[in-house]
Amino acid sequence: MRGTQFAELSAFVAIAEQKSFTKAAKQLGISTATLSQAIRSLEDRIGVRLLNRTTRSVSVTAVGERLLARLRPVLDDYESALESLNDFRERPCGALRITVPPPATEFLLAPVLAEFLKQYSDVRLEVSNDATRRDIVADRFDAGIRGGRRVERDMVAVRVSPDVRLLTVASPDYLARRGTPSKPEDLREHNCIRLRFPSGDLLPWLFERKGKQIEVDVEGSIITNDEHLTARLAADGVGVLYVAEPYVHTLMAEGKLVSVLTEWIPSPDSFYLYYPSRRQNPAALQAFVEFLKNKLKTDGARVDRRPSK
Repeated sequence: MRGTQFAELSAFVAIAEQKSFTKAAKQLGISTATLSQAIRSLEDRIGVRLLNRTTRSVSVTAVGERLLARLRPVLDDYESALESLNDFRERPCGALRITVPPPATEFLLAPVLAEFLKQYSDVRLEVSNDATRRDIVADRFDAGIRGGRRVERDMVAVRVSPDVRLLTVASPDYLARRGTPSKPEDLREHNCIRLRFPSGDLLPWLFERKGKQIEVDVEGSIITNDEHLTARLAADGVGVLYVAEPYVHTLMAEGKLVSVLTEWIPSPDSFYLYYPSRRQNPAALQAFVEFLKNKLKTDGARVDRRPSK
């Protein structure tokens, strides 16, 4: 049904029920002149008179009564359909789809999702664990999580993690055999364990000191797409590893890995939950945003500036 036709039919129903152009116009929030024009257009288009009107009264014709009897259930269903959307505006419920890279799934979401689902039992959460850079609008996700440097500027972004550092680590045994690098360029003489992204690109080894950033091309005997395997290989003395700190935190606490090139650690990044609009977001998404901000003890502020790329 075209918009003008629906407006005209709604105008007819309002007049028929109110038995007054003035009252119907007030109900619909339009002028009496606009309402009269809508009825004239409707009657001209269908070729029959629906209302009898004088300066003192309005009544429905026999044809109008038949049309009203058919229209009233349709409009009731329409109003009921709109009313059913109130749940999505006011109460967290329904489906919520998010795309999340493996580190955020493992270290951010896994420890807290059970509590979220218990707290919001009417939400059906779908988490796509995916390291590829997804277009959340085209792929029909409600939101995504990424490192701040990878979030597009036209997205609303909310910080949901503490700082995440990229460290260069090796086992004490490896360093005893091969020596400890004192500057990033020394890594060219070391066996480096490299990580490949799903895109096919290798993780670049970037270093920063006093505002100066450099990238070092490294070589090594192993390339993998599994961060846990890289950490295990480094702890077993295979070589030097450049990795996000959460993957090696426990191994470092146990003394199986130590950090090197500590003066060259690049600026940290954080994970951000992002979505395309500030307007009319479903209650389930709003609840998820607030839950993560509170549970993960971030600064609680909506952040639009991400770390520079």
